[in-house]
Parts: sequence; structure tokens; C-alpha cells
Amino acid sequence: MPSWRTAYRSFYYENLPDLPDIVLPATETALLVIDLQNCYLPEAPPADPAALAEWTRWAPFRERLSSLVLPNTQRLLARFRALGRDVLFARIACLTPDGRDRSLSQARPGFNNLLLPHTAAESQILPAVAPLPHEIVLTKTTDSALTGTALRLLLHNLRVRHVVVCGIFTDQCVASTVRSLADESFDVIVVDDACAAGTDELHRAELTILNNIYCQVLTTDETLQSLRP
Repeated sequence: MPSWRTAYRSFYYENLPDLPDIVLPATETALLVIDLQNCYLPEAPPADPAALAEWTRWAPFRERLSSLVLPNTQRLLARFRALGRDVLFARIACLTPDGRDRSLSQARPGFNNLLLPHTAAESQILPAVAPLPHEIVLTKTTDSALTGTALRLLLHNLRVRHVVVCGIFTDQCVASTVRSLADESFDVIVVDDACAAGTDELHRAELTILNNIYCQVLTTDETLQSLRP
């Protein structure tokens, strides 16, 4: 993959001068894992033919999630934990059984209309990347992990200036969160190969939009190389 300096350059940044090295001081950097929940990686295909067709359509996404996103998220978690740095998780979950507390974006008909009560198994973080007992888990009923949660205050209190973001979906909750973080003047890194959208095309398109203005897009290897004890 090309260096982060040249990858995902949009029209606006075609002529951007060479950028300085990225250095992430561990004492000022946190990892934010977004929406890696059980509902997105079902254990078995559905029996209903219509549901099975939709399940099959999503096979490339599940493959990327299983073979790329989760292993790379595990690598990020291992490094942050070894350094004793803060790891935070965000998940989609409603606080009412019928989901009436959800934002409009999560209640419209279609893909985003997920009814995930906060106690349901489907809404929990995937076991492969499960939080440790002391790690912060934020429940959101919006796309952005900052909207309606205490995330901004928590990051401020933790003295965090740099936020490394991974998870799903690149073009939805990840993108909304990244924009919110950037607007709050956090320096954001999005980890390319630790994120996924419904298709690789959507993933690449969104990263091209986000890169160089709301964040810098790095690979897992590049992120780990930039992280300093």
C-alpha cells in the first residue's frame, strides 16, 4: 500500500506539499474502537431464503471484518494496553426495549434501522476485541460517538490530544465520529486496514474524503510505528 503521505489524496489535496512525520506520544494518545458488535458478525446464516440472499450479499464485508479488521484491531489493542494507555469503545445500543430513544438517523427505514437494546447479546462488543473490565464503553444512539455521550469530556479529562480510530462503518459511524473529533480540535488517525464499510469502494471513497482535512489515514503498521512510549 502507498505511504500515508500519498494515499487517499482527494482533488483538494492533490498538490499538498510533503507532510512531516507523524508522532503519537503515547501519554497523549487514546484508541477508540467503534461499533465492532456481535450483530455484524452472525455465527450462522439465516434459514429464511430472503434473509439468506441478503446475508450472502454481505459476505465480502464479513470477510474483511474477520480477516483484516479484527486482527489489526487486536494488534492496536495489544500495543495500547502494553503501553498502559487509554482504550475506549463505542457501540450502538438503545436504552429502551422498543428503541424510541434512538436518533432519527438510526430509526429511518432501511439498513440503519437497528433495534439493539443495550442488554441484548447482539449489541455487545465482539469477543475477539472485547474490552477489559476497566476500559470505558460508551453507548450511543447516534452515528457520532461524541453526540449525546461524554466522550469529549472523557478525552479532555484523560489529557488526550490524539485519537486513533478503528471499527465500522467507515462511511457512517467512523466518519461521523472523525468529523466530530476534528471539529473539537483533536488530532485524529483513522486506521485504514482496521476499518470497513459495506463495500471496499465505499471504504476507499470515504477515506479519500476524510484524509488530510479531518484526519490522517494510516495503516496499522504505520500507526504502530508512529506511537511513541
